Amino acid sequence: MQPAQAFVILASAIVLAACEPLSHVGRAPDFSSLEPRREHHALYNVPLPEQTEVQRSTDGASLWSAGQRSLLGDRRASRQGDILTVVIEINDRAEISNTSARGRTGSQSAGMPEMFGLPGAIDRRLPGQLSLSRGMELESASSFQGSGSVSRNERLTLRVATTIVERLPNGVMQIEGSQEVRVNNELRELLVTGYIRPEDISRRNEIPYDRIAGARISYGGRGHISQMQQPRYGQQIAEIFLPF
Repeated sequence: MQPAQAFVILASAIVLAACEPLSHVGRAPDFSSLEPRREHHALYNVPLPEQTEVQRSTDGASLWSAGQRSLLGDRRASRQGDILTVVIEINDRAEISNTSARGRTGSQSAGMPEMFGLPGAIDRRLPGQLSLSRGMELESASSFQGSGSVSRNERLTLRVATTIVERLPNGVMQIEGSQEVRVNNELRELLVTGYIRPEDISRRNEIPYDRIAGARISYGGRGHISQMQQPRYGQQIAEIFLPF
C-alpha cells in the first residue's frame, strides 16, 4: 500500500467517525428508544389480566381472596412483565500490596592439571599464556526486585426499576432495566440485567444488587462533559497504530 493511499484511508476513517458528534453540536443528547429493548417486549406482550379473584373464586360472593391483586395478597413481582426495584449500594474498598526479591550467585571451574603428563607437555608448545591446566572457569550472578500495590475505593448508591423479561423453567427470573436522566445537556445512563430468585425479593418488591446472579451494571453518560473526558478520535487512532 502506497503512503498516499494509507493517508486517504486514515483521513476517511477520521471524517466518518466525526460525523456523528458533529450532528450533536448545539443539541442535548437524545434519549434511547425503548422499543428495541427486551423489557419493552416483555411489557407489551404480557397477556391481559385474568378475571378478578372474586369471579374465579368457588364462591362468587366471598370477599376473601389470596391473589396478587387482593388487599392482603403477595404483590411481589413473579411473572413476565412485572416490575421490581433493584437497590444498588456499592461501597467497596480494596488494598493490595506485595514485594518480592530474588537473588542467585553461581561459580564453576574446570581444568586438567594432570592427564598422563599430556597438559604439561602441550603447554610448553603453546604460545603466550595459553595452558590446558587452567581449563575453564565460569561465574554468574543475577538479582531481581519487584513491588506493586493497588488501592481502590468505590461508592455508588442507586435505585432503578427493572422488568421481568423471562421466567425460566426452574423458577429463576431474568430482569432487565434502564434509566436515563438528562441534566444540563448531559445524559446519565444506568443499565441493569441479571437473574434473580423469587424468594430474594423483599415484601417491598425490592432486591439488592448482591442477590442478582450474573449481574451486569453499567453507569455512564453521554454529552459534552463525557466527550471532554475522552481522548480525541485522532489520538485514539494514533495510539492503536503507534508501536511505542
